[in-house]
Amino acid sequence: MTPGSTSDLTPALQATGIHKSYGRHPVLRGADLTVAPGQLVAVVGENGAGKSTLLKVLAGTLPADRGEVALSGAFGYCPQDPVLNGALTVAQHLRYFAAARRLPDVERGHELVRLLGYERYEQSAAADLSGGTRQKLNLTLALLHDPDVLLLDEPYQGFDWETYLRFWDLVEDLRARGKAVVIITHLIFEQDRFDLLADLTDGRLIPRTASLEDHHVGA
Repeated sequence: MTPGSTSDLTPALQATGIHKSYGRHPVLRGADLTVAPGQLVAVVGENGAGKSTLLKVLAGTLPADRGEVALSGAFGYCPQDPVLNGALTVAQHLRYFAAARRLPDVERGHELVRLLGYERYEQSAAADLSGGTRQKLNLTLALLHDPDVLLLDEPYQGFDWETYLRFWDLVEDLRARGKAVVIITHLIFEQDRFDLLADLTDGRLIPRTASLEDHHVGA
C-alpha cells in the first residue's frame, strides 16, 4: 500500500466473516468487506445472490449468524423498497425524520429535494408519488443527517436519465467530502465510477479485477 492511499485510513466500514443462512439455505458464507472514508464501492451479484441480505446485515437490520460489522460514524441506509408512510407528504417525512435524528432544521432535506429535482411534490402524499419519486424520497431520508457511511440498495431503480446523472453528482460530492458509499446492484453500467467492485458469488465477495487486488474483499 502506498502512503496516503485510502487503505491507510481507519475503515469507515469493516465486515469480517459474515455468515447468514435462511433455514438450511446458506446465503452468506464468510463475506468480508473493508471500505475506507471517501471510497465508492459496488457489490455486484445476480438476483438471489444475497446482496440485500448483506446490506441488511451491514445496516444492522438483520442479525448475522456469525461475523462482525464495525462502522465508524453515522450511517444512512436506503433499502430497495422504500419504507414510507403513504399518508404523509414529502415535507412531513422530512420533518419527522429530522426530528427523529434530532436535527436542528430540515434545510439539508430541502437541498436534497432540489438536487434530485422533485420540489413540486413536497406537498404530495407519498402514496400519490410515482415509483421513481418515492425512490428519490427514500434516498433523501437516508442522506438527511449527512451520514459518514451510506448503504444503498439498487438506489437508481426507477430514476429517469436526468435524475440518474444528478444521483452521480450527489455521490461525487459525498465522496469528495470523505463519505464512504456502498452500492448494491445487479448491473454496472459505468465501472470506472467505482473505486472497488466486488462480486457476491457463493456467499463471498470476490474482487472484480486484478487491479483491485490491494483491497481486502473476501477470501
